[in-house]
Amino acid sequence: MCKTDFARGVITGVIAGTAVGMIVAPSKKGSKTMAGKALKAAGDLVENISDFMGL
Repeated sequence: MCKTDFARGVITGVIAGTAVGMIVAPSKKGSKTMAGKALKAAGDLVENISDFMGL
């Protein structure tokens, strides 16, 4: 096996991995939705704690 064949295989693998990663990765819209849900849940938690403490 030549060094050229190895380098070609490594480059092909990196390109294929990048392409699959871009296809499988969630869209930016989904991450915004998840962040919004997390902020809402945190706000609800703070509200529940303050209600429990009587503030």
